[in-house]
Order: sequence, then structure tokens, then C-alpha cells
Amino acid sequence: MHDDQVEIDAHLVGRLLIQQFAEIAELPIEHVESTGTVNALFRVGDEFVARLPLVAHWSDGIEREWRWLPWLAERVSSLRLPDPVFMGRPTGEYRFRWAIYRWIDGETYDDDLVTDERSAAATLSDFVLELRSIEVVDDAPRGGRRPLQELDEGTRESIRASDDAIDADTAMRVWEDALRSPGWDGEPMWIHGDLLRPNLLVSGGRLDAVIDFGGVGIGDPATDLIPAWAVFGSVGREAFRDALSPDEASWVRGRGIALHQAAAIIPYYVDTNPGFVSLAVRTIEQIISDSAPPS
Repeated sequence: MHDDQVEIDAHLVGRLLIQQFAEIAELPIEHVESTGTVNALFRVGDEFVARLPLVAHWSDGIEREWRWLPWLAERVSSLRLPDPVFMGRPTGEYRFRWAIYRWIDGETYDDDLVTDERSAAATLSDFVLELRSIEVVDDAPRGGRRPLQELDEGTRESIRASDDAIDADTAMRVWEDALRSPGWDGEPMWIHGDLLRPNLLVSGGRLDAVIDFGGVGIGDPATDLIPAWAVFGSVGREAFRDALSPDEASWVRGRGIALHQAAAIIPYYVDTNPGFVSLAVRTIEQIISDSAPPS
């Protein structure tokens, strides 16, 4: 998926386990298929999953998770969080930090798996509110993206490059509307930053866990409005918005952040990760639908 992506397979994971965590090196190793773009995943036995960064650019996410996940888990109760168990060190064969976590049973979010979208939206809004309520400590990392105005040129290029997959003209109008919205000037809050369907796990018809905290930090709380369009349809979106009660400027800004992210995904992954692209197209369709004037 990336020009500088390292090659990772089960044989490499097995050698790393033998070298560093011999106590679990005899367990079977199985590659986990996913739409993920940052880490390769391998299930280790029934209890563990190994996550190995694919490129240098995102490799510090493992260390961020290792530092902050246990701390956040003490302060969040609405959803299950990943539980890091072992931190792997770089070697001559694999040059990044990597980690092993407890395996969480479940399937990535899909409409057919969720019994009640409103309930799922309420659960996820509880998680977002819990994050926002956590104290901002001095060494908290920065999370989220740059202001929309700084993302303008790249977002326009991505929208134009996605013309075969989306209604680019309407998407551009939505983006320009977001640019006109007041920028964020409030106090930073804890945000997850990447609340997409692949990072939400469903079990027994209910939203059960949120994963991938490589970008967690403090930033613009509108960032965690992304699931209004990236996860939910109109019913869940209404429930999510009602629970979080963002002002209009935050809602429009959050919609712009979601549009920026989804538009960037489509041309970059069109050949290498079609499943991820389909989710991004769906997000933009939801954004356009939500921004349409009432008939």
C-alpha cells in the first residue's frame, strides 16, 4: 500500500517471538486480514494479537499506545480498549517498535452486525464524552489534524482525483462550506482521532470495543465527530449529534475533517485497499446527504 512499506509475514513474527518472547513463541501465528493501513496484524494463539507498523511514518503510534492505553483504560468504562502486554524492540531484521496485545473478540462495525444503530451511537458518544472529560496532563501528546485551511489544497486535489467514485462537485461545495466555518479556538481535549468502522468492534449485536489508539492525544474535539458520517447512517447520526450537542460551527468543522480524511483515502488506496476505499466513498455519500438542504 505504501512505497516505503516493509515486508512482514508470519515467519518474521515467529522469529521475533523466538528472539524476544520465548514464552509464547510456540503458539500458532495467523495473519489477520483487515482494511488497516498502518499496522500488520497477526493473531498469536487464542489470547494475543501482534501489531507491527508497516512504515516509519506511523511507527511511533505503538509507543504512544504503550504509554497511554493503560492510563486511559483506568478512566474509560463505556467501551473495551486494547490491552498491551509485550513491547517488542527493533532488530536488524525489523527496525520498528512493535507490540503484542490481548485479543479482543468481535467483528469490525457493519450495519448488518448492529442490532440497534441508535444504541451504538449512544455508546460511542459516551466514549467520546468520557475522553473529553479526562484531565489534560502536561505530557499529553497532540492529536488530530491541522486546521482545515491548511488542508485546503490537498483536500481539493483528493476530491478532484476521486471524481470517478464520488460526486466531486457537491463534495467540493461541502468542503468550501466547511472552510467558511469558524476555526477551533477552544481548550484541547482528549480525542481518539480515528473513529472509523475498522476501529470499532461489535459483539453480540452491540458496539463493544474501540481499537487503534496510535493517534490518541489532545486536540480539536470536533475530530471525534467523524463517526457521524464514517460510521452511522441518518438514524445513528441524529442520535450521536443529540448526545454530544456540538454547536453548528463544530458540526460543520467535524464534517470537513471527515471529508478531508475520506477524500484522501480514495485516490491513495484505490488499487491497493478497495475495501477501505469503499468505506471512504460511503462516508462522502453520507456527508453529502447530511449537508443537502431540506426538500
